[in-house]
Amino acid sequence: MKATSKILITAALSVMLSTPVQADVIGFRIGADYWAPDISGEFSSEGATVVDVSDDLGLDDPSNSSLVISLEHPVPFLPNFKYQSVDLDSSGRETLTRSVTFEGQTYAASETLRTTLDLTHDDIVLYYEVLDNWVNLDIGLDLKRFDGEASLVGSTNTVNSSIDIDETIPLLYLSARFDLPFSGLYLGVDLSNLSSGDNSVEDTTIKLGYESDSGFGLEGGIRRFALELDDADDLDADLEYDGAYLNGFYHF
Repeated sequence: MKATSKILITAALSVMLSTPVQADVIGFRIGADYWAPDISGEFSSEGATVVDVSDDLGLDDPSNSSLVISLEHPVPFLPNFKYQSVDLDSSGRETLTRSVTFEGQTYAASETLRTTLDLTHDDIVLYYEVLDNWVNLDIGLDLKRFDGEASLVGSTNTVNSSIDIDETIPLLYLSARFDLPFSGLYLGVDLSNLSSGDNSVEDTTIKLGYESDSGFGLEGGIRRFALELDDADDLDADLEYDGAYLNGFYHF
């Protein structure tokens, strides 16, 4: 997947100097999105015990339904706009098989641990159309605004050891769509990506969709969100959310 991301980013950079294509009229799209990913990976506070989200914590797989809106316009040099809220709130209750330390608090083996891992965030995407025909290509910036936390509470200790996750991360955004002639069907990929040192974020959706002449449409596919952090607000993390998604929309 990382190799695919690099290829798509290279392709995007090769056309970024092209003159953006402006829409002839205002276009608006509104949709309802459902995503049910499996969660895997591990996290820790800086220098403490690394815990596996499944084996150690028994975190449940989150599900997310959200409103997705986008606006395209004919105003030169002013970017188009897309917004989506992503709820990635997981919780679990598990009896520990080993001692765990998190944010200075130690939880003993055989203690029941209640865990919350919340990576809920908003996507604010500002983008330009580079191509607009049977191949559509958008390039821009995805501002991911995280408002969540990682917290642990033991059964013998009511102290909540937690780390707030309050970050805004700018990502390169690329969206490509290939329309299949005379069918209303299309193939597409959306990619937001950033890699800096030991930190990286990748949000990729591969989809197949259908849009009718009236503007109603349906698309589905696979979405993957991966996050690697090294001492970000005292949090180390290597997490992945991967699963099927479905979106119904109206485009006018």
